[in-house]
Amino acid sequence: MNGWFLAAGLTSAGVAAVHVVAGGRDVVRPLRACHLPDEPRRVLHAVWHMVTADLLLAAAALIGLAVRHHPGGDLVARLLAAHFVAYAVVFLVISLAADWSRPWLRLPQWLLLLPVGALAAAGTL
Repeated sequence: MNGWFLAAGLTSAGVAAVHVVAGGRDVVRPLRACHLPDEPRRVLHAVWHMVTADLLLAAAALIGLAVRHHPGGDLVARLLAAHFVAYAVVFLVISLAADWSRPWLRLPQWLLLLPVGALAAAGTL
């Protein structure tokens, strides 16, 4: 068993849970209530659900890699690690580009995403 992959998978599942609960309250409710035109509002809502699916599928893949050796598993784990690091970087760049006080904490999603990437990457070493 690869403990790094298991930790990454469980962390991703936890991130998915936070995404559903906090994102539903802080992102989806205001989005659905805003006055954007119908099509972009629905597209953004669909993207939020797409991220939920992505987080859950990544968790399943990482847990699967942890419990059983798969040919090419390290490549999958490297891809997932890069995927989560890229997500974290996007949140950091957008937050730091804004003229906010304490920008590191305004979009804290990177604090949840980066550990998944780091744990998955550590499992491939």
